[in-house]
Amino acid sequence: MRVLIVAVGRMKSGPERDLVARYLDRAVATGKPLGLTDFNVIELPESRASSVAARKAEEAKAIHAALPDKCTAVALDERGKGMASEPFAQKIADWRDAGRPALALIIGGADGLAPEIRDNADLVVSFSPMTWPHQMVRMMAAEQLYRTTTILSRHPYHRGD
Repeated sequence: MRVLIVAVGRMKSGPERDLVARYLDRAVATGKPLGLTDFNVIELPESRASSVAARKAEEAKAIHAALPDKCTAVALDERGKGMASEPFAQKIADWRDAGRPALALIIGGADGLAPEIRDNADLVVSFSPMTWPHQMVRMMAAEQLYRTTTILSRHPYHRGD
């Protein structure tokens, strides 16, 4: 299963970008024996439309265009379901075992995700009911993808109950 982070907005060079790259590099190494591959980030430009609704609509079109065919979509949104790491990893394993070819964690722009992205996602996950900067969400998403590979491979990185 190909694994992607699809994010509206570009991350500047710096420690945040480096940390995302470090976690995704680790995920590539631990994910390959599990049938989880790629672990890339697709960055989409932020809309410059004049209204929030128009910006969300433009960004939703770009997100849809960036998703691979038959992609399992996980929308990251503060209104989503809070999940522990183990059930999240198991959900990804279940999708992989069901033959899903791709998984995308979707991060919206500054205005958030359009309702149709959330409504059509296979899962809507919240890292917290708080609003986080998109750079932080991208770092947390990359870390959770790496953590998923370590949970599924029983690597000692994850220390659950």
